[in-house]
Amino acid sequence: MKIIVRDIPPRAAWALEQAGVHPLLARLYAARGVMAPDELDDALARLLPPAQLLGAQQAAVLLADAIAQDKKLCIVADYDCDGATACAVAVRGLRLLGARHLDYLVPDRVVDGYGLTAPIAQRVKERGADVLITVDNGIGSPEGVDAAHALGMQVLITDHHLPSHAVPQADAIVNPNQPGCTFASKSLAGVGVMFYVLLALRAQLRQRGAFDAASQPKLDALLPLVALGTVADVVRLDANNRRLVAQGLKRIRAGQMPVGVAALFRAAGRDARSATSQDFGFALGPRINAAGRLADMALGIECLLTDDASHADALAHQLDAINRERREIEGGMREQAFAMVEAMLRRQANPPPGAPTATAEGGPTVPAPGTAASDSPPAVSVFDPDFHEGVVGIVASRLKDQLHRPTFVFAASAAPGKGHELKGSGRSIPGFHLRDALDLVAKRHPGVLLRFGGHAMAAGCTIARDHFDTFRQALAQIAQEWLDAATLTRTLETDGPLAPEYRRADLVDTLGHEVWGQGFAAPTFSEEVEVLSQRLVGKDGSHLSLKLLHRGTPVDGIWFGRTEPLPARAVLAFRLDVNEWRGERKVQFLIEGAQL
Repeated sequence: MKIIVRDIPPRAAWALEQAGVHPLLARLYAARGVMAPDELDDALARLLPPAQLLGAQQAAVLLADAIAQDKKLCIVADYDCDGATACAVAVRGLRLLGARHLDYLVPDRVVDGYGLTAPIAQRVKERGADVLITVDNGIGSPEGVDAAHALGMQVLITDHHLPSHAVPQADAIVNPNQPGCTFASKSLAGVGVMFYVLLALRAQLRQRGAFDAASQPKLDALLPLVALGTVADVVRLDANNRRLVAQGLKRIRAGQMPVGVAALFRAAGRDARSATSQDFGFALGPRINAAGRLADMALGIECLLTDDASHADALAHQLDAINRERREIEGGMREQAFAMVEAMLRRQANPPPGAPTATAEGGPTVPAPGTAASDSPPAVSVFDPDFHEGVVGIVASRLKDQLHRPTFVFAASAAPGKGHELKGSGRSIPGFHLRDALDLVAKRHPGVLLRFGGHAMAAGCTIARDHFDTFRQALAQIAQEWLDAATLTRTLETDGPLAPEYRRADLVDTLGHEVWGQGFAAPTFSEEVEVLSQRLVGKDGSHLSLKLLHRGTPVDGIWFGRTEPLPARAVLAFRLDVNEWRGERKVQFLIEGAQL
C-alpha cells in the first residue's frame, strides 16, 4: 500500500478560514476541491434549478395532465435502496401534488432481473395503469418501453444510469446522463432525479393555478428519503448532492422524518438526533438493501411509506433480521471465494507434471489476502455454483477492496428456466470504467453478454454459464490494456498529519456532523507513530488493538480485520473516533492502512 497526502491549495484554505470556517475543516474542504465559502452553503435555494435538467419540464407536463385527467399511475421501482427510496419519494410526492390513483411494482431480482421488461409492462397494465413511471431504471430498456406503448400506456423514465446505444422512445426521459443533458450534477442518484421531477411538477401545477407559492405542498419533507438513497447508492457527493444530503440530515436530527426512517434508526441501534451520512451508508441502507437481495423489496418500500409507527417498527425489525441473514451468507461466500483463491494459487505454484495451469470454473486466478499485487491478474472474475445471486455485489466489493482489482462475482440464476445463465455483479477501482469495459467485451465477443449496464465503479451483467471463461479472459485482457502498474498499486489518500490540538472528542463530533461520502471522502490522517503495545481482540481474535504514541501522547487504536503485528514504528493512516466507557469519552484511532 502507498499512502498519499492530498494537496491542500493554500489560498482556498485561507479563504475558507477567513470566512469563519474552522481551520481543520478549511484544510479538509480545500483538499476536496472546495475553493470558496459559498460552495459550503447548503441552503435549498442553492440547489441547481429543475429547469436545467433535460426532460424535467416534459415530465412535469405529462404528470400534470395525467393528474388533471385522473389517470392511474404505476411506478416501476428497482430492488436496491436507491430504487426503494425513489419509489417512496415518488408515491409520497405525487400524492402531495394531487395524484389519486397511484400504485407501485417492484421487479423480482430472480425472476425479472433488472429494468423494465415486456412482462413487467404487462403486469403494470393488468393493474389498470394508464401511465408507467420508472424510478432508478428504464434507460436501458427500449423493449420494455415499446411493450408498454403497445399496451396503450404512456411511459415516463426517471433514471441516472448510463444509457445503452438505443435510447428508449419514452414519452419523457429524465436522466442527467442522457445525451444532450447539460445538467451540472451528473451524479444525481435515482431518488434525486425523482425529487427533481417533483419540483418541476409542482412548478407546473403552480403555473396552472392549482395553488400559489404560499399554499403549495412542502416537498422538503421528502429530503430524508432523498439523503438516504443518495448516500446508500454511493454516488459522487458533488456540491448539489451534498446539499440534498445535508438538508435531509438536518430534518432527521430535528425529528422530522417518515416514521419508517425513525424505525430503521432504532432497529440499527443508532440515534437519529445525531444522524450522520455514515448512518445511511452503513446502517439504514444495508437493511433496506437486504430486502431486495434475499426477500421482497416491497418490505423496504412499505417501511418508508407507512405512517403507522408500530407497523414501521415491525417492518424495520423484519428488515434487520433479513440483514443479519445477509451478513451470514456474505461471510460464507467471502470465505469460500478466498479459499478457492488460495487453493488455486497453490496449484499454480506447484503444478503436477504436465498439468494445465488454466483456472477451473470455480477458481479465479487471484491472490490471497496479502499476496503481492504483481502475482495477480489485472481483473478478477469469480464463480461458484453455491453462490447466492442476491449477495454477489457485496462480495465483489469486498474482494475488490482486498485485491485492488476490478472484480466480478457470478452466481447461477435461480429464475425458472434460466439455470444455464450466470448473473454477475462487478466493482471497480479508480481508472477502470466498468460499464465501458463491459461494452468493449460485448463488441469483441458478440453474444457473450446477454444483458449489461451500470456505472464506472459498479456494473452488472448476465452471461451463459458456458461463456464464463470467455468473459473472465476478455475482462482481464481489457484491464491489461487499460491499467498500468501505478493504477494497480493500492493507494490510500489521506489528509496528512493530525495536529495534537485537534485530537479532541468535541472536534470528532464536529467532523462527524459534516457530509462525507463517495467523492468527498471522510477525513483520514496519516503519520509515523510509535507502537507501544498490541494484542489481538474480538471473539475470534481478528482485530488488532493498539496503544500508540502520537505526538508524545498515548492514544488507543484499533485495526479491524488485521491480525499481523506491526513494527515498533510505522506510518499509519487513521480515522478519528470517540470511544465511550463509563461516561468518559476518549479519542481513538481507527486504522485504515499502513505503509511499512
